[in-house]
Amino acid sequence: MSPLRLLAAACLLALSRCKTVRYRTDEEGAPGTVIGTLADEMPVKAPGEMSFRLMRQFSNSSLVRVREEDGQLSIGEAGLDRERLCGQAPQCVLAFDVVSCWRERYRLVHVELEVRDINDNAPRFPHAQMALEVSESAAPGTRLPLEVAVDEDVGSNSIQSFQVSLNSHFGVEAQTRADGARCADLVLLQELDRERQPSYTLELVAKDGGSPARSGTATVHVRVLDANDNSPTFAQSSVTVELPEDAPPGSLLLDLDAADPDEGPNGEVVYAFSSQVPPEARRLFRLDPRSGHLTLEAAVDYERTRTYELDVRAQDRGASPRAATCTVVVRLTDVNDNAPRISISALRGAASAAGVAYVSEAAASESFVALVSATDRDSGANGQVRCSLRGHDHFALQRAYEDSYMIVTTAALDRERIPEYNLTVVAEDLGSPPFKTVRQYTVRVSDENDNAPLFAKPLYEVAVPENNPPGAYITTVVARDPDLGHNGKVTYRLLETQVMGAPISTYVSVDPATGAIYALRTFNYEILKQLDLRIQATDGGSPQLSSSTVVKVRMVDQNDNPPVIIHPVLTNGTVEIGVSSKTSRDSMVAQIKARDADDGANAELTFAFLEESQQDLFTINPSTGDIVLRGDLSEELGQLFKVILTVTDNGRPPLATTATVNFLVTATAPSSIQDIAKPSSWEGKTLQWDIPLIVIIVLAGSCTLLLVAIITIATTCNKRKKGSNIKNNTALKDQIDISHLEKGHQEEGSQRGNMFEQGFAATPSYNKEPAPPVAIWKGHSFNTISGREAEKFSGKDSGKGDSDFNDSDSDISGDALKKDLITHMQNGLWACTAECKILGHSDRCWSPSCGRANPHPSPHPSAPLSTFCKSTSLPRDPLRRDNFYQAQLPKTVGLQSVYEKVLHRDFDRTITLLSPPRPARLPDLQEIGVPLFPAPSTRYLGPQTETTEKA
Repeated sequence: MSPLRLLAAACLLALSRCKTVRYRTDEEGAPGTVIGTLADEMPVKAPGEMSFRLMRQFSNSSLVRVREEDGQLSIGEAGLDRERLCGQAPQCVLAFDVVSCWRERYRLVHVELEVRDINDNAPRFPHAQMALEVSESAAPGTRLPLEVAVDEDVGSNSIQSFQVSLNSHFGVEAQTRADGARCADLVLLQELDRERQPSYTLELVAKDGGSPARSGTATVHVRVLDANDNSPTFAQSSVTVELPEDAPPGSLLLDLDAADPDEGPNGEVVYAFSSQVPPEARRLFRLDPRSGHLTLEAAVDYERTRTYELDVRAQDRGASPRAATCTVVVRLTDVNDNAPRISISALRGAASAAGVAYVSEAAASESFVALVSATDRDSGANGQVRCSLRGHDHFALQRAYEDSYMIVTTAALDRERIPEYNLTVVAEDLGSPPFKTVRQYTVRVSDENDNAPLFAKPLYEVAVPENNPPGAYITTVVARDPDLGHNGKVTYRLLETQVMGAPISTYVSVDPATGAIYALRTFNYEILKQLDLRIQATDGGSPQLSSSTVVKVRMVDQNDNPPVIIHPVLTNGTVEIGVSSKTSRDSMVAQIKARDADDGANAELTFAFLEESQQDLFTINPSTGDIVLRGDLSEELGQLFKVILTVTDNGRPPLATTATVNFLVTATAPSSIQDIAKPSSWEGKTLQWDIPLIVIIVLAGSCTLLLVAIITIATTCNKRKKGSNIKNNTALKDQIDISHLEKGHQEEGSQRGNMFEQGFAATPSYNKEPAPPVAIWKGHSFNTISGREAEKFSGKDSGKGDSDFNDSDSDISGDALKKDLITHMQNGLWACTAECKILGHSDRCWSPSCGRANPHPSPHPSAPLSTFCKSTSLPRDPLRRDNFYQAQLPKTVGLQSVYEKVLHRDFDRTITLLSPPRPARLPDLQEIGVPLFPAPSTRYLGPQTETTEKA
């Protein structure tokens, strides 16, 4: 074993033993006078980590105080009075016990405080006046006993000498009694002559040996009597008697006999106790005045007083009685007549009742619990006591000092397993026969916060119907804590998490006292099907302990959503389905798709036609919603059949949705009608509704409606100016001759094929590098121009004031627009369009006309191309793209976002011009070619009217 471990073991062994410390102090010290410091006597010097407490058994805690920090002993408020504490005992020792604590280990310190006597009491006589009688015939040397002076001090501070006032006949002589007290006798120095002096008055002084010495005085009156020549005489002047302490009252101790040779009354002897016999002895012993028999009057106790001294005075009955004194010493012998006494004291300051001690369940092994003191008033072997502890092996008895023992723990304690221990302390002396004392003692284990709350179940699963009212009760979680008091008081708390972007505390609340869970909002099964909660239970100890459990709240679906028809799309609760007149019998003409947001049986749908609207021609499958033709429609062309469709779920109560279905008999092919009636592939899929997605769709729809409104307004304005645009286009045709370009384009197109499908622009006599066409929005349609032409468009203002849109001085009022438009048309602003009314003019309105003839005719045949300059726009009518008109392309950013859908990634592409195979000149790149779009193959054929024929 290492030296460090040996040193630690030695320190622990030293701490577990009891230490006896002795101090001395003088009596009558001032309160607060320091006697000594126990910390200086400890083997471990750790003043900041040690504490001291006075044991409960020391009842006179006002005499001595113990400071808790370092164990300093000081005189208490009551002070130390040796005479009050110990009386006439030659040595006064005040014993008490102190418990020291260092690092959760307790140690018992036995303190013996010797209180030394000081000369604080003067001698005093019982009476200030004493009367004595003496016969004149008394011989010199006759002793006259005086009253015993009393001095409460002991030792050298007690009475040491006596003095008598100066006279010629009497002197004083001091004597020491068997009990150690000093007394004085008045001694006759010479014969008396009553006829010369019948009495004497003397002053008696008693002095002690203190420094300075103290004294007490009394006056002695001596009266001289007539002579009685003979005095009674004892055979022995001193007699010793041994008496067992268990002797019964009435036992004869001694038969005293004093002889007086005189006759008559002078020879009759009477016995009596002298004045020096204390009252306690007079109570215990009885002296017969006639016979001189000394008997036991009451029971004596060896443990209380072991020796009695009785002064017996024999006196005759003469006129001048003469007396003699005999000293009888009674010594008591011990008998085993006392059983051991057990005193158990818990740690001072601990909450302990009579017969109960408390110890913490966190106490370490060999921790001090209580002090057991076993005493026996007998002496010798009769007073030797052995102690033992019975009851439980978690506690043991260790000897502290002499007849004192400590109850200590031997193992770790657990209040939740064993909250209380009933111990038995047995004390037995060594007498014959021995006496035994049994004492029951209870040790209660005080609680520590060593147990966390425990839930009844680690997982709670609860079903809650949807559409519950806010504040509805959900369930209660229960956690138990076996600790006591605040350590076992459980509070509940909801741990915060996020549910669908919101704190979970906005969904439910938990009662912190009961653990009851309540809903804070109405649950919707279609939005939230399950809510997972984590509840934490915390006790009130220090430090706090906690545990948690999971509560799964499952929403139960209610039939609160009616079916919704998703295909075909309803318009104001009505849908029109076209059915070919050539459809064969028992063919499916349409399929109705409906959805119910509920779940389970609440979402099982049934399709039916109302009986009052039932047609024999059509039937519907109740499960699939397939509509089947049951009759012949060949003779019903153009007829409209109306039925009422109901879609009902299987909930309780059931919910239904009604729609009107109009079947229109048409002449189209059956397949196309059936394809239109069938839902698309995505409609058959289950939609997962998402609130953010719905919001986005609604916003997008609003923006789309706004854009449609703007386009509608712009289109209406264009139609109003259609006449003026046609005139302008006719004038431009007269100015621009594009026949040679069209002829060249046709030949180039026949040789190279459709160049626009390959991404090339068809320019006569030139080869161009690929340039992806750019789509722009003009009017109410998209048009495609080359990337090179797109580079010329700018959404920025030139900064020279040539753009009026968004300028501070722009006037967009109706009158100003009309006036401005007329003025510019008169000034030759031929490029202005209807948009200028709304958006304002730009510098393109003043661009020169590109309607001049090409001085370099192309040798190639004309292709189906239409030529327009930079300031022109594509024709709005897709059927009349051979006619074009001049338009101003807006440059501002705001207009570009509305009208131009330009792919900016194509702006950085460049166009490389290759050398032509033969001399030719591109006319200032003022013209670009676009293909003429053929008329669509399929057109909507409306009713033949005169307007249509003219068109």
